[in-house]
Amino acid sequence: MQPGSIKKPRLAKAIAVMSILIVLIIIVFIISMNTGVIRLSPLEVLRTFFGGGTAKQSIILWDFRLPRIVIAILVGAGLAVSGAILQGISRNMLADPGILGINAGAGLAIILVVSFYPNNVGAPLFFMPMIAMLGAGLAAFLIYTLSYVKGKGISSSRLLLVGIAVSAGIASLMMVLSIRLDPTDFQFVQIWLAGSIWGTNWKFVVALLPWIVILIPYVIYKANVLNVLNLGEMTSIGLGIRMERERLGLLAAAVALAGACVAVGGGIGFVGLIGPHLARRLVGPKHQFLIPASALTGGLLLIVADTISRGMFQPTEVPTGIVAAVIGAPYFLYLLVRTRAS
Repeated sequence: MQPGSIKKPRLAKAIAVMSILIVLIIIVFIISMNTGVIRLSPLEVLRTFFGGGTAKQSIILWDFRLPRIVIAILVGAGLAVSGAILQGISRNMLADPGILGINAGAGLAIILVVSFYPNNVGAPLFFMPMIAMLGAGLAAFLIYTLSYVKGKGISSSRLLLVGIAVSAGIASLMMVLSIRLDPTDFQFVQIWLAGSIWGTNWKFVVALLPWIVILIPYVIYKANVLNVLNLGEMTSIGLGIRMERERLGLLAAAVALAGACVAVGGGIGFVGLIGPHLARRLVGPKHQFLIPASALTGGLLLIVADTISRGMFQPTEVPTGIVAAVIGAPYFLYLLVRTRAS
């Protein structure tokens, strides 16, 4: 059997799966445009989308719903790709930017900004992702340093335990800082920590989009490196991979993606865990297919969670992160039990 005869069916399956995911995202996108406290019929949405609606309908759709929907897709894609990178470089299927404390580091940086700029006045919007990345990077550096054992590299179980410990410590510090805030900022921080997509205008889309557009193609470009890293440290070195250099580069991309997404989407957890796992089941472990499939799966998961959060308990809105946690926590426990059993 020729090698191409194996690769072509795999490629065809991956393309088919990703096409279905794109169609599902479009369907949920349309449903989400119709979901909210103020109902817009599909015909009204279509008319408004092409410039024929009333001023009120235009404000609802263009100023509130569409930017939020786009942000949900971008945040879900970014977090899922970040999770796929972390799982690849650590060879730990439980790795996730939320579980490992990277999201917590980004959150701490955002809370410090909120504390420094009362009521969020003067906060540099387009620098918020960079500020969050700085916090996420410091957390990742601390976790990486504590997990690294000289001569042995990074132990996946040690990485997970250190990440959980650092995340718990940062969460405690965030609670102490948030208590000292004034009531307005405290309410904002609590909503943000719960994972509310609070950036509901196009400025936040513009602030987040470049990081997604630049970093996800970079990770896809490095897909072969991730494939080799999965074979183990000795094998990777034997194949000529500069382990630490490549690992640090990919870790930086994962941290940047998680930080940028947390800056806009808040403390949303489990998407970085579930997205890559579902993608791996659908397209297999090859990162050429896994990375784009993870981005699509994460985007689909978060837009579904956001649509449910806005539509299920009207007129009350549940933070998107809570809905994502309700979906993700049981799956995490299942993976944990399955990992221990194996």
